[in-house]
Amino acid sequence: MRIITVKRLAEYAALHSTVATTLEHWTELMLAGEFANLVELRRVLPTADQVRVESGRTVTIFNIKNHYRLITAIHYNHQIVYILLLLTHSDYDAGHWKDNL
Repeated sequence: MRIITVKRLAEYAALHSTVATTLEHWTELMLAGEFANLVELRRVLPTADQVRVESGRTVTIFNIKNHYRLITAIHYNHQIVYILLLLTHSDYDAGHWKDNL
């Protein structure tokens, strides 16, 4: 998989230092993987889940250290993952992010 953009992950890691190593590990797993669908992705990252947002698109959500949610858009056909947001669980649970994606 190719990640667009790793820079955004580095920015999140700098802002939320408690998840820096977890984000690095997630990045390594994604860069090393080739996934055809969510089922294959869950074999490596079992916390992956899909959610449909207001625009009708589907995003993939990952639990990061049980304190944060990493929201991504994955295009399996092109092997690209787009980093969209990193939210605390409370911000994620509020659900306002769904309206903007």
